[in-house]
Amino acid sequence: MPADQLPGDYPLWHPFTQMARFEREPQLVVARAEGNRLIDTAGNEYIDGVASLWANVHGHSHPHIVGAIQEQAAKLQHSTLLGITHEPAIELGRRLMPHLPGRSRVFFSENGASAVEVALKMAVQYQANRGRPERNRIAALDMAYHGDTLGAVSAGGEGPFRDVYEPLLFEPLRFANAYRYRCDGCAAEPACTDACVDSLRDLLEARGGEVAAVIIEPRVQGAGGMIVAPEGHIAAVRALCDEFDTLLIADEVATGFGKTGAMFACDLEGVTPDITVLGKGITGGYLPLSATVTTEEVYQAFHGEEGRKLFHGHTYAGNPICCAAALASLDLFEAADLLARTRERAALLSALLAERIADHPLVGEIRQQGLMTGIELVADRDTREPLPAEREAGWRVCLAARDRGVFIRPLGDVIVLMPPLSIEEDELAQICEAVAYGLDRVPRG
Repeated sequence: MPADQLPGDYPLWHPFTQMARFEREPQLVVARAEGNRLIDTAGNEYIDGVASLWANVHGHSHPHIVGAIQEQAAKLQHSTLLGITHEPAIELGRRLMPHLPGRSRVFFSENGASAVEVALKMAVQYQANRGRPERNRIAALDMAYHGDTLGAVSAGGEGPFRDVYEPLLFEPLRFANAYRYRCDGCAAEPACTDACVDSLRDLLEARGGEVAAVIIEPRVQGAGGMIVAPEGHIAAVRALCDEFDTLLIADEVATGFGKTGAMFACDLEGVTPDITVLGKGITGGYLPLSATVTTEEVYQAFHGEEGRKLFHGHTYAGNPICCAAALASLDLFEAADLLARTRERAALLSALLAERIADHPLVGEIRQQGLMTGIELVADRDTREPLPAEREAGWRVCLAARDRGVFIRPLGDVIVLMPPLSIEEDELAQICEAVAYGLDRVPRG
């Protein structure tokens, strides 16, 4: 199929895609991938600047992961975890634990949103099993994003991800996020104040007796716009959860497996959540798998009587082929110091962004943690006035970047860069050149 056209009977309905626009634009039809590049049906190569939706870790077609998938597929393709088990799931649980100190139990699911659902249900049932059924509310950050299933959407922030589905959702208790660029309290200050953490204290002082858990995206709020919290934010939230005797859920679906420069974002501050949610990069980005990982204290609240068990499960949870891919990915982490390499690449990316992009008149702020980067576009740098939505500036930049051999996607008018950990120096330079090229092609006025 030519990469610039679709067949007349094209049957697909794409996620988060306005199909009317999709159908009238030149299409990128991916045929295969190698290393850090996607290759379309015409043979054109594109650096995978968003790691295939923030999931790919080691590059595409890595022989060790591919080999592990093939070997497992020849032995056991699927077996349920409902009441029986299999070796790849057992081994993956064991191998994850050294990377997650203080946690001891793993509940597998198939995608990040499903694992968030598990975490929310665990938190509420944990409180009920301990004789505190009145603690059934979830406290969540403003502008949060935790996935697209109903419980995950409920915990998410207001906006197009959530608003239209309001009749189906539960309402969380909200507290302020650390969006300093648009914060009334500290945008003009030399550094972040404690206003966002203080809002959580106020909430817990007023309604802590209702709260089953506080859920956060630690350090970086991904789909909210790559919002980077200051050093100390995760630890401050942990301390408040301890003070008010509530659980902390860390949604590390986006931040996990090296992208922040640490294995997990909570590691940046030495914090142990009660419940940790993993996904995306857990298999290296090769197959769908997620996990909800808990402390022994949480697990023990479900142990014993039949009625205390967790009433939740998925058909393909802990699929053995997916577990084999995840084990192979862990092999690669443990065989080399990928995190040190990631920090080196992140420093280079920061320098390239400062040199080539930061001073562009459309760029209001660049936010970065490790290889997770958001470039917020504005109409006026001095007033921080947002661009009119109808200009579709973020989309125009990303579409133009393809002309320079780079595939990226925006979050509205925030350009997201999140390449695989395996990204090379020249590829980072090419990504930044492509963004600069795209910015220059956004119509002025």
